[in-house]
Order: sequence, then structure tokens, then C-alpha cells
Amino acid sequence: MTKKWILATAIGLLMGANVASAADITFGVIGPMTGPLATIGDQFKQGAQAAADAINAKGGVGGRQIKLQIEDDQCDPKQAVSVANRVVANGVTFIDGHACSGSSIPASAVYAESGALMMSPASSNPVLTDDAAKKGWPTIMRLYTRDDAQGAFIGPWIAKKYAGKNVAVLDDKTAYGQGVANAVRETMNAAGLKEVLRESINAGEKDYSVLVAKLKDAKADVVYFGGYHPEAGLILRQAAELGYKFQLIMPDSIASPEFWQIAGPAGEGTMFVFPSDPRAKPEAKEAVDKISKGGFSPEGFTLFSYAVIQAFAEGIQRAGSDDPAKVAEALKNGQPFNTVVGAVTFDEKGDLKNASYDINQWHDGKYAPIAQ
Repeated sequence: MTKKWILATAIGLLMGANVASAADITFGVIGPMTGPLATIGDQFKQGAQAAADAINAKGGVGGRQIKLQIEDDQCDPKQAVSVANRVVANGVTFIDGHACSGSSIPASAVYAESGALMMSPASSNPVLTDDAAKKGWPTIMRLYTRDDAQGAFIGPWIAKKYAGKNVAVLDDKTAYGQGVANAVRETMNAAGLKEVLRESINAGEKDYSVLVAKLKDAKADVVYFGGYHPEAGLILRQAAELGYKFQLIMPDSIASPEFWQIAGPAGEGTMFVFPSDPRAKPEAKEAVDKISKGGFSPEGFTLFSYAVIQAFAEGIQRAGSDDPAKVAEALKNGQPFNTVVGAVTFDEKGDLKNASYDINQWHDGKYAPIAQ
């Protein structure tokens, strides 16, 4: 066994390893995998894995198999930036994430500067793509709806439905909560209904009795709360303990079974806005059936995360390249493509075009769309 043979063998093994790694393409999946919003992270993970499995079973992306790198940011801005830096340092250039706008916005700077393509399946604050457009960051996108669009939908509805009623508007001081609450307040006011109370809370607290007392003193019949399900459930439960009932209306964040686990019967009748349920679309049937058979309910953001993986695959095929900038450009060419959430078209900012919404209502531990 000569030194020349050993060297040649080593080089061959290294080349083989390089070929093997080149045959795969890694997509990052980043969200709150632990912490109070871990159900959202689980939805991201389940949706992305189901999409990767389905695409890989059909030959992958141009013959390359999709691998996923799952990362946890706990919806914490500092941790999101740290994770983003680690992911791009590892050479991952396609990011399915983040969830919370407060994480996506600071992390987007890391991806933009490194040239990675980030596409959020959940972050709705307009700042994410508006700022990216102003700064000339073409690789920051979202396969989800915007707060201003959601506000334009639900604000006038609240004004009409609850004309003459006392409406309070709350938020949890996060980029997401404040953004959507302000959007709803503005459109509700423009439609002729002024709130009787505008308050902000501190997320993560356990005692909201002071807030409940303020709502009761204001005789609030309806409360719109821009925030997440842990706080919403506690507020409702503590109000019920004081014998006080109001109609709670939320944004999309409470599309999670954990809301009912926290609120219990006090959550009965709670309404929330969510993009028209993709589970009911024919394009989603195969994915919904497969995910459900695996013991997971594909609610909330599950199918939006699935659709992000589909978008990456479609963009790479269109561009004939896995260069993130070329993929983003190919996805923004105005041509729709099919996903589990329906036909998708992006505008020049990287936002979805023609989003539609349902108003959902919780009843006996489950939610479903209601007639508007």
C-alpha cells in the first residue's frame, strides 16, 4: 500500500463527500420551538417536513434532496439574530421563518446582508417587507398576509357589527401586537367607531386583574387584542372569575389548541381573523390527509410553512439556480404557482397578492369560520 495510493484514496473519499453534500440542499426552518409559543414552532416544523418529504418523494429539487435545519428563536429578537448569524455562517441560504414579527424584522438584516432568502410564513408587520424594499433588500419575503390588510378587513366589520357598543383595543407591546392593533384601530375609527379604551399590556405576566378592572369600568362590550394566545387565555379566564364577559376578537395568533387549554370555557365565542383556511382547499387535501395521519392537526401556520418550502423549490426550478437573489427574482415575476394554500403570486416587495380572510370563532374547544 503506497503513499500515492493512500493519498489518491483520501482525495477520492473527499471528492465523494463533496458530491454527496452537493446532491442535497438545506433549508432552514426557524421559529419558537420552545417557550410559550412553541405550538407555532411545531406547526412550522411539521409543515416544512411534510413539504420536504413530498418533494423528495418526487425526485427533489432538480434531483437534489431537501434537508431541513430546525432552529429555535423562542420569538426573542436577540436570539433570532444570533440564530440567523449561525445559520448563514453554516451556509444555509434559504430560511422558512421566522414567526414573530419582532424576530423576523431584526433577523432580516442578517439574511439581507449575507444574501440569503428569508420567507416568513407568519410575520405580518408591514415593516418587514416595507423596510426591505426601501433598503434594496430583494431577498426578504413573506408567504403570509400583512397587518394593514388584516386591519382593512376586520376594522370596518367591527365598526358595523358593533355600532353603538363600547369597544376597547389592547396590544402586548410587541411589533406584531402593536402593529395589528393599530391597523384595526385606524380602520375602525375611519369607519365611524371610536374605542372607549386603548391599553397596552406586558406579555408574560400572570395577573391581569388590573386590566380586567379597567375594561369593566369602561363597560367594554367588545375587546380587540393584538397579542398571543397565552395572554388572551389568561385575560378571559380572569375576567370570567370576576363574572365579567366580553366579546374578544383577536388576530391570527390564537389558531392554536393551547388557547382553549388556557382559557377553558371562558374562551367560548372568541373570534379571530385568519387567512381563508387552506385546509379546505382542494390543493391541500393530500397534504392535510398525510399530516393528519401522522397524528398532527395541520392548523394555524402549518400549511403556510409547507407552502414556503414549495415556493423555494418552485423558485429554484424557475431560476435554474439556487442563487437566492435569482430565486427571489424568479418568484416575483408575476406568474402564479400552485401551493397547498392556493395559487400564490408575489408583488415587487415580496408580499402576497390578493389575500383573503375568514372570521373564525371558538366553540367547545374547536374553531371554524362563521358567516360574515
